Amino acid sequence: MKLIHGVGAHAMEWLHSHRTGFRLEPDVDPEIGFMERFKPIGEAAMICQILFREGVAGSRQASLARGLLDHLWREGLDGGRSLARGQRLEPISPIPFEVYLPFKEMGYQEPETERAVRLNHRLGSWAALEVLPMRRLGISAYEKRFGLTPSTPFEDATARTWLARTPEPWTVEGHIGYDITHTVFHLTEWGRRPAGLPADIADYLALWLPVWLDDWLDLKRWDLLGELLVVDACLPEPTFDARVWRGFAAAQQPDGAMPTMNEMPEGSRDDVFDMVYHPTLVAALASVLATSRAMARLTAPAAS
Repeated sequence: MKLIHGVGAHAMEWLHSHRTGFRLEPDVDPEIGFMERFKPIGEAAMICQILFREGVAGSRQASLARGLLDHLWREGLDGGRSLARGQRLEPISPIPFEVYLPFKEMGYQEPETERAVRLNHRLGSWAALEVLPMRRLGISAYEKRFGLTPSTPFEDATARTWLARTPEPWTVEGHIGYDITHTVFHLTEWGRRPAGLPADIADYLALWLPVWLDDWLDLKRWDLLGELLVVDACLPEPTFDARVWRGFAAAQQPDGAMPTMNEMPEGSRDDVFDMVYHPTLVAALASVLATSRAMARLTAPAAS
């Protein structure tokens, strides 16, 4: 457990010390992606939220997460005003809504964004937006958390995903791997409710996840491996595979950064940040959830 917890503590050190990398480009032409840089901010906010939710972080790790979160809101999103601008520019985009939700749940507020989300949710175009099935499942989950009626019923959205069909496991490649992980995240509310996994999906993952973990470890695909370790922590019975965790921890840099694959990339500070922020966030998330589940297992009363 010490090794697993250390991965998250080191990752949070790097994320906090590189917090200026979570930046928008407010003057960019909207046609080429004003909101492209919202995604890192939303992901970081969500990881901080889960860290607080699980309550297994040390005082320093929690303090760094709070400092990062405040920076993301004040400096990254201009106190939420950038979210309102994004929703005005692209009324049916779910991105500002998804980024705003973890902040809202932790007490940050931006009234214009909230009004725009509730108004745009009534548009037929919002529900008609063409996205991947895994993405549609996530939108439905976020709508439910926001207090809106899901534009696609949760069960229907689940049934359309790759994972719900439990296909041939040897067909999994990178893109499918990420679809699998995010389907699990949405079904389990990011690890809060492992019982949210339907029994057939849980059985399928219990059988094949260890194989995928071995594959991505051997390929040194640290970003996807980290997400699969999160999936393991979301299962009703996690494996906490020691070999995989040792390999994952060994890839982490002394400063806490986690490369996407193989070794650390080279380049300017901003370029390197853009390439490694996500696997580093994933390392923090995997660590928090695995530590929490392992501690729960240790403190669970023995079966009579």
